[in-house]
Amino acid sequence: MIIPIIIIIIVISALGIKIIPQSKAYVVERLGAYDRTMQTGLHYKVPIIDRVANVVSLKETVKDFAPQPVITKDNVTMQIDTVVYYQITDPKLYTYGVDNPISAIENLTATTLRNIIGELELDETLTSRDIINSKMRSILDEATDPWGIKVNRVEVKNILPPRDIQDAMEKQMRAERERREAILKAEGEKKSAILIAEGEKESAILRAEAKKQSQIKEAEGEAEAIVKINQATAEGLKLLKDAKIDEAVLKLKSYEALVDVANGQSTKIIVPSDLQNLATIGTTIAETIKETKKKSTK
Repeated sequence: MIIPIIIIIIVISALGIKIIPQSKAYVVERLGAYDRTMQTGLHYKVPIIDRVANVVSLKETVKDFAPQPVITKDNVTMQIDTVVYYQITDPKLYTYGVDNPISAIENLTATTLRNIIGELELDETLTSRDIINSKMRSILDEATDPWGIKVNRVEVKNILPPRDIQDAMEKQMRAERERREAILKAEGEKKSAILIAEGEKESAILRAEAKKQSQIKEAEGEAEAIVKINQATAEGLKLLKDAKIDEAVLKLKSYEALVDVANGQSTKIIVPSDLQNLATIGTTIAETIKETKKKSTK
C-alpha cells in the first residue's frame, strides 16, 4: 500500500522537472499569481501548485499586416501595408501587460500610419518611405514598452494609390521621360553641330596656314634664286675685270657672236659700232650669207 503511494509521489515529482530550450521563456504562476520566469536551462516546477501560464519566444518576430486605407493631406485615399519586426524583452509584461498583444500592435500600427500619412501630400508619401518608417518605429517602440515588446524596425511594403491616380502618374512619368529624351537629343545635336563647325574652322585654318607657308617658301625660293643669279653675274663681271680683257679679245667674241647670229634664221644682223675694219666685216657677212644659202639649197 505504501509502495504505490511512493511511486505516485515520485512520478508526480518527476513531472515537475522542466528543461527550457534556447530562446524560450516560461511564465510560472503559483496558486494563480505570478511567481517567476524560467529562462533557458533546467528548472523545477512544484506540481499542482505551480503552473506555466505562458510560453514565450524570445526570437525576433516578423508580422505582415494587411493593407490599411489611409488619406493623405491632399485628400487622396490609398492602401498601405506594413511589416513590423519586434522582439519580446520581458515575458512577464508581455503576458500580463495587454490582452492579445499582436492585435494591439496591428491596431496601433494602423492608427500611427494614418496620423503620419495625414500630414503628408501624395507626392511626399511616395518619396518619404524612410521618414515614415522611422517615425512609425519610434512611436510603436515607445508605445509597446509597457507590454514588454521592443519594435526593432517598421517597413512600408506597398503604397497603392487609386487606379485613376496611378494612370495620371504613369502619363506624367511618360511625358517626363519624353521631355528628357527630347532634351538629350537636342543637346546631342547641338554638340554635334558645334564639333562639326569647330572641325571645319580648324580645317580652314590649317588650309590657310598651309597655303601661307607654301607662298612664303615659294617667295623665299625665288628671292634666293635672284640673289644667286645676281651673285653669279657679279662674280662673272669681277672675273672679267680681273682678267683685264683687251680689245682683241672683245673683237673675237664679237665675231663669234656674229657667226652665231648668221647661222640662225634671223633676217637682221646687228653690227657693233666699234668695229674698225668694215670691209673685212662686209666680206665676212657675204661669205656667211653664201654659206647659209648653200645650206638652204641642199
